Amino acid sequence: MKTPKLPYTDSIPELAQFWDAHDLMDFEEQLEEVAEAAFEQRTVISLNLESKDAEAIGMIAKTKGLETEELIYQWIRGKIHSQRKDRTVPIPHRLLGAKRTRSHK
Repeated sequence: MKTPKLPYTDSIPELAQFWDAHDLMDFEEQLEEVAEAAFEQRTVISLNLESKDAEAIGMIAKTKGLETEELIYQWIRGKIHSQRKDRTVPIPHRLLGAKRTRSHK
């Protein structure tokens, strides 16, 4: 029987589902050691919105094929980068970090 390929995703639910059905030792030949952490540490920020605004954001996200949280994340990252470009707010490069990849659901 042919060994399936490792999934290429950063979706925790997708990875959990995959590993619930597979054994790590079946992929020993495909594994490689990495020097740095694979997942970034995140800070969760709670945001109170008016219901109509939350609904509108949800609709926009759906039309773009995104989760609501991902759309808000993209908007915030865009605003941070535009502030840096405009030099209106001095944001150190280290805080801009790498863009995260998103998974399609």
